[in-house]
Amino acid sequence: MATVSIQSLTKRFGRVLAVDGLTFEAPPGKITGFLGPNGAGKTTTLRSLVGLVRQTSGQALIDGSRYQDLAQPRRVVGAVLESGSSRPGRSGRDHLRVLAGTTGVGATRVDEVLDMVGLTGAAGRRVAEYSLGMRQRLGLAGALLADPAVLILDEPANGLDPEGIAWLRNLMRGLAAEGRTVLISSHLLSEVAQTVDRVVIIDHGQLKFTGSLAELGSGTVVVRAVQLDQLRAALGLAGYQVTAAAGALEVTGATAEEVGRVAADVRIALSALTSEGASLEAAFLRLTSSDEAPRASRFRRPSAAPAPRGNN
Repeated sequence: MATVSIQSLTKRFGRVLAVDGLTFEAPPGKITGFLGPNGAGKTTTLRSLVGLVRQTSGQALIDGSRYQDLAQPRRVVGAVLESGSSRPGRSGRDHLRVLAGTTGVGATRVDEVLDMVGLTGAAGRRVAEYSLGMRQRLGLAGALLADPAVLILDEPANGLDPEGIAWLRNLMRGLAAEGRTVLISSHLLSEVAQTVDRVVIIDHGQLKFTGSLAELGSGTVVVRAVQLDQLRAALGLAGYQVTAAAGALEVTGATAEEVGRVAADVRIALSALTSEGASLEAAFLRLTSSDEAPRASRFRRPSAAPAPRGNN
């Protein structure tokens, strides 16, 4: 199977530095979550991987080659980077038949992928009648047509209802279990935490973290108390790195026992103390917070999906 490798990738759009010396890998057999605030450079990076953006410097490689240098790129890489690329007047099945013809895939594969994504019953309907979630499923079916070793998905859960999101999670896990490389970009951090094996977090085009979820939260103690400001000051004086997050403090470089001892010394009662590690959302906010923009504006919580016109 194939590894996705980003090596010192840099991309400028005029005076705007969208990606700044970014390096990371997404290995086979794993689901890698690609995370960052709006404007962090995620989409530019993914588009560089499939040859839609020409980087200023560095490399974006799939199995050691550029996408455009692959002999049969669609048989190696399946990508869903935007919705609405199909002609609305065509049926879902006809859309996939056209893709199959240009990819060199047999017609029987069309029905296979329609079944995989749960669109068999809606295959004869025009794409214009599809809900957003159904169009996402159709895009995924197109990406799976040539049975690729690598899947690159930008916001794949967009428009899916909770049942659809659970279905997508299981599908991606099954594909990764077959040895495929799955790289997904998403704002649904709670879902990412349940789905991925590894995370890559970027901000302002720069790498902030790459590794497993366990590594992301390692060495962190989460503590809650009424007197958070006083406790934060005391922990800082004790030499620990402290970050406020979601009504709690995250303490790096300390054990739960050490945090409890500091609180006892300054007579602060604790309401919660755990060394299980920080949540993905808390770690994300800690790594991507900056003085250049308020946290609330840099993390977009998922908005309600438009009312569907069919099954998601």
